Amino acid sequence: MTVTNTEHFGIQRKIVANMTSQSWHDIPHVSYLYEADASDFLSVFSLLNSKKNKSERVSLNILTLKIITEGLKAAPQMNAHIDFNKKLVRGRIDTIKEIDISMPMILPNGKMMTVNLKDFGNKTLDEMKFYINDVRRRALNTNLDEAMFEVSFRDTIKGLFKGEFRKAFYRLIGSKTGKHKVKTLNRKAKAEYLKIPERDRLTYKDLEQGTVTISNIGSVCRSEHGAPALIEIIPPQITAFAVGSVCEKPVIRKNEKGDSHVEVGKVLPITICFDHRALDFGDVVPFINKLDEIFSTPEILLEWMGENNVSVDAA
Repeated sequence: MTVTNTEHFGIQRKIVANMTSQSWHDIPHVSYLYEADASDFLSVFSLLNSKKNKSERVSLNILTLKIITEGLKAAPQMNAHIDFNKKLVRGRIDTIKEIDISMPMILPNGKMMTVNLKDFGNKTLDEMKFYINDVRRRALNTNLDEAMFEVSFRDTIKGLFKGEFRKAFYRLIGSKTGKHKVKTLNRKAKAEYLKIPERDRLTYKDLEQGTVTISNIGSVCRSEHGAPALIEIIPPQITAFAVGSVCEKPVIRKNEKGDSHVEVGKVLPITICFDHRALDFGDVVPFINKLDEIFSTPEILLEWMGENNVSVDAA
């Protein structure tokens, strides 16, 4: 066996490895693939979008975030955190009012980072677009290793308050010794870095856990023809979504007489994963029903995209 390269985990990979390992160790995942016939919906979206200037257009990624947040409003129990003690078999589920989306993003430097998009349940499409663009702007001024180390440090402190002394001890050894030592700014460089106002850089507040995770795999690889089968739920969240790319598939339609026939349609696959300790499938049904309603009612886009004076037929 010939090793061609060896790369020790940096702070980003340490955080991802730790969180995903905890996810698969602790959480009983349930996965459901929702496949929406989005043909008419996306046709109206494309036509309305084409009427806007390039700088005003809305991406499919942002539209998908809006669709999922509307679904979560119909099923608020999915937007929650869990606290479960396996030894004592005691648990608590906290339903959260704000919908804060943990979303993996490819930042301008090419690195992928999960960013907390705060209160997206109360934002319009334009506000969502502005928020994400501002995240990308602030990322240009951000030392991600420093920001992620602060997230990890704060998580360790929280663990100490919960009595997780052994976990904190091993984290300290793993991050501060040998080849696996996490490299952060020295005192002088950090002082200079902290002179950048928080409004112009990302901080731990932008990287801490949201209330749900939405990973748009389709936006990373638009030519892929599959659909995500499963995605990890990051504790203490109880729900995660993976969005695939729009693909052409046979769909069943009915003509004016009510007879069924097969057509080629545009299908948007959305994988829904939930923590079975906190939710049963019946809790997810209102979310699915809301998405069915949205995709079967393209005229809702007129309101979302600020085109109230235009009819769907005209679009």
